[in-house]
Amino acid sequence: MGNEKALSRRVFLTRLGVLGAVAGTSGLLPRLSYASTSPLGLLNVVDLLRPVLDQLSRDTMNGLAVFVVPGPDAYSAAQGTPRPEPGAMEARTPEFLIRSLDNFLPFPQQLARPLTAALQTGLAPTGLRLPSLVISLTGLQVGTVDQALSILLQNNQAVPLSLAVALVLNLAATQVDPAAVNGPFLSPFSRLSFEQKAQAFALLEGGDAALVALLDAQLPQPLHDSVSGVLEFVAGALLEFSGFGSYSEFGVFNTTTRALASRPVGWQLTNYLPQGVVDGWDDFLGYYQNRRSVTG
Repeated sequence: MGNEKALSRRVFLTRLGVLGAVAGTSGLLPRLSYASTSPLGLLNVVDLLRPVLDQLSRDTMNGLAVFVVPGPDAYSAAQGTPRPEPGAMEARTPEFLIRSLDNFLPFPQQLARPLTAALQTGLAPTGLRLPSLVISLTGLQVGTVDQALSILLQNNQAVPLSLAVALVLNLAATQVDPAAVNGPFLSPFSRLSFEQKAQAFALLEGGDAALVALLDAQLPQPLHDSVSGVLEFVAGALLEFSGFGSYSEFGVFNTTTRALASRPVGWQLTNYLPQGVVDGWDDFLGYYQNRRSVTG
């Protein structure tokens, strides 16, 4: 069984196109016991890393949001579909995605932690760099995503769903284009073209055998053999959430006054209520056609 798992991982990494390309770098580094080597302690190190991982998550959500509703932003231009009208970035869709994933969707840690561990295994050979090298007062150098995840998994704090989703998208991105580990932006997924992002979603929705094998091997019972279904559901939900967030009033809704601060992007794109908000329609004033009673 151990040889089968090792072979599956090697096949996966070979298909990823990076096996051997990172020999002698982060892909061969052992997991570090940061809890014992840092004078600040594990929790403080984790607190330093969370904002950095949050940057990676947000950048990934930027690339996801414009995949569904492009606009005049740099992310849309990078994927090859810039548009003059406002899009997901102007609608604050990435913020909508992060809040929805982290605060409103139930995601048990019994699934989150082993899934994140599997993603850490898959991302290690890519040498994917963090947004910035974390040196700080820890006395440590944490420069790659897999190193940061190794630290994160050494404590019992919750793993945000937005981070797990971002890691899944970035792992799929490196499978579509191994060169996406380098380039503009912070995340490999945001560096893909529109067509390549579609290929990444095809991998998730189609249950790519190598991707499923790697993730499934890390999950506890009774979750074995459920990865393909989870990935398919997540892929569909992400596209739906991105569209819903972009066309909703989220970006301009003031939760204190419970009023719109400006005209929502979705209204502009659909020409909804072109004359502004109305309190009602004249046709519905009083009784319809002056009727006072109805007979059978």
